[in-house]
Amino acid sequence: MVRLLAKLFGRFAGALVILATAAWGALALVYSNLLTEPFRSPLAGLFGLAGIVAAAVVLFSRRRWRAAGAFAAAFLLLLVWWSTIRPSNNRDWQPEVAVLPYATIDGDLITLHNIRNFDYRSETDFTPGYYNKTFDLRRLDSVDLLATYWMGPQIAHLMLSFGFAGRDYVAFSIETRKERSEEYSSLKGFFRQYELFYVVADERDVIRVRTNYRKHPPEDVYLFPVRGPVENARRLFKEYVRKINALKEHPEFYNTLTTNCTTNILMHTRVNPGHLAFNWKVLVSGYAPEYVYDNGRLDTGLPYEDLKKRSRINEAAQAADRAPDFSRRIREGLPGTKISKYNP
Repeated sequence: MVRLLAKLFGRFAGALVILATAAWGALALVYSNLLTEPFRSPLAGLFGLAGIVAAAVVLFSRRRWRAAGAFAAAFLLLLVWWSTIRPSNNRDWQPEVAVLPYATIDGDLITLHNIRNFDYRSETDFTPGYYNKTFDLRRLDSVDLLATYWMGPQIAHLMLSFGFAGRDYVAFSIETRKERSEEYSSLKGFFRQYELFYVVADERDVIRVRTNYRKHPPEDVYLFPVRGPVENARRLFKEYVRKINALKEHPEFYNTLTTNCTTNILMHTRVNPGHLAFNWKVLVSGYAPEYVYDNGRLDTGLPYEDLKKRSRINEAAQAADRAPDFSRRIREGLPGTKISKYNP
């Protein structure tokens, strides 16, 4: 009896693996760039059907090993084809992500090139603008976590902003690099459809476009000063600089699950001792700020829900708008701004 149950369980598990593999392969074919449109859906459907047939044979026929082997061979061919899809920096990009940032380094002086600072009239109507700026790593004294919500509490876009001597700020936003004709899709993001892009931006750009101009849907932006040693902040900044230079030479793909705005921040923090461990709240990104709070990296003088409520900066950003001291004005009165600066 035990042997029979084990055999049935093995067949059932094998069939599930085949079905899951067939679903992934079919979607990979649908969203591929290597086939023209008329061939994608039929080939994807054929591959999915082959998986269903193979799973049925594994469950109900003595020829299960032949069926599983044949499907495995087909999947291996799919993987070989999949491996030929390569990221590129040379496409017809949307203007927001058309210009790659990079850095030059001279000891503690790091010059960021192509810092984005668009002049927005609406989310889609803007005048592109970029500038270069040199930052002295010895003057880096703050890191802020920015969280943007637009579809409930579970999902957020996370960014980091680095402050220098309480006066100069530069923000990093990890995003998809979309072509001119592309729209974002979380599902497509699993299948090598978007390159990975690090927006290096003036806060008047990357924050203000979210607080002042995005309306469909509107976004709520929260700014949380982070607590920690100044050495950690400087190592983290240098890690971001290393990454933007690497992407300029060697493009990579974005992935909705594994290579996104939240997981990459966590990976960058691994340069520091005592970095946060992986947690499910990293994947459900709306809860990531709470995870940082629970580990004592935000101001814990208030309960988290009160801290979050008081850290919303939409009204301050709308009032500051194009002001030269935008960064100072959005931080006025925020909880933890004074006590959570990075201190030597």
